[in-house]
Amino acid sequence: MMKPAKNTICLWYDGAAEEAARFYASTFPDSCVTALHRAPADYPSGKQGDVLTVEFTVMGIPCLGLNGGPAFRHCEAFSFQVATADQAETDRYWNAIVGNGGQESECGWCKDRWGISWQITPMALIQGYTDPDRAAARRVFDAMMQMRKIDVAAIEAARRG
Repeated sequence: MMKPAKNTICLWYDGAAEEAARFYASTFPDSCVTALHRAPADYPSGKQGDVLTVEFTVMGIPCLGLNGGPAFRHCEAFSFQVATADQAETDRYWNAIVGNGGQESECGWCKDRWGISWQITPMALIQGYTDPDRAAARRVFDAMMQMRKIDVAAIEAARRG
C-alpha cells in the first residue's frame, strides 16, 4: 500500500467517483487511478462492497473521490486550472470535458458532467493579461471576457493591438 499524500483534494460524488477518476486518467497526462476502496459496511448512500473511495491523480495532483451521495454538489468555488500550450491542446481538453456531457461556461471555464469546474487556460492568455503593457493587458482581458473557449489567435491579436 502506498503512503498517502500529506495533502489530498477530496472530491464528493454521487456514486460516480470511479467513472470520473477513469475519465480524468484517460484525458489528462500524468493522471491515473491508483486504488479503489470498497465500503466495509452499509452507509447512508451505499451498501457494503460498493466503491466508497477512489484514489487518483489529475495532472500530478493527488485526489480522493468519495461516493458520498446526493447531499452536496460542486460549484465554481473550486476548479482545476489547466495551462495549455496552444490552441490544439486547449481544444483537446475543452472538447473532452464539454463533449463528454459537460457544459461550457465563460472565459475559458467549463464543467464536466459530474459538476467539477475546469479552467482551460492557454499560456498566451496568462501572458497577455499579465503583460506589463497595461493597454495590451486590458485588450487581452476585454477579448477574454467575450469568449467561452479561449481563442488563442484572437488573444494574441488583442495583445498586439
